[in-house]
Amino acid sequence: MDDDPARAGVRDTYDRIADHFSATREYAWPEVESFLADRSGTLGLDIGCGNGRHAELLADATDRVCALDVSRGLLDAARERVAGTDASSAVRLVQGDASSLPVSTGTVDLAVYVATLHHLPTRELRVASLDELARVLAPEGRALVSAWSTAHDRFDADEGFDTTVDWTLPGGERVPRFYHIYSPAEFRADLDASGLAPVEVFVSSGNCYAVVADGEGKAT
Repeated sequence: MDDDPARAGVRDTYDRIADHFSATREYAWPEVESFLADRSGTLGLDIGCGNGRHAELLADATDRVCALDVSRGLLDAARERVAGTDASSAVRLVQGDASSLPVSTGTVDLAVYVATLHHLPTRELRVASLDELARVLAPEGRALVSAWSTAHDRFDADEGFDTTVDWTLPGGERVPRFYHIYSPAEFRADLDASGLAPVEVFVSSGNCYAVVADGEGKAT
């Protein structure tokens, strides 16, 4: 893996908070459930899989799942979560970078890339990660992308901005986490700057979402 200091900082932060973070992330997001409800395929991809809660859903919709995260601590939590479940034989856990996916071109039928894009520290890396998603999607593949948005009640801004949001560990230690908070217009602009073809772009629960295809795909 590339050990660029900015990306290494994201990795080290989530390694540090992995156990406590994972314990607070039990349930799948309803938007992910809705996205996967009527879809199926052979290969699924979970980018920024965290503790594996969405990889489990992907395993219900696809034959095989590549669940990728930069944090080894979160991958350990995901391994523990899926062990002994129906998903255990389908899910392969991989440490990797969202801007350089270790997945073959044009092979992914369904992908989930939620709550991760906003942790990449530069626009160049964020768009590169969207390009990578476009590269790996099969011709009829679909993905769900999400990021924190200025549309959320906690933010008072019209334009996107960089910030840190503290994670408080048991005992009170505060660990800062990098976020890029997208405006809806900026989120759409980054999608358009990438190799992805937006099928549907919307805001839900204060987050930006998009259902996307690769650049050659047709909206369905």
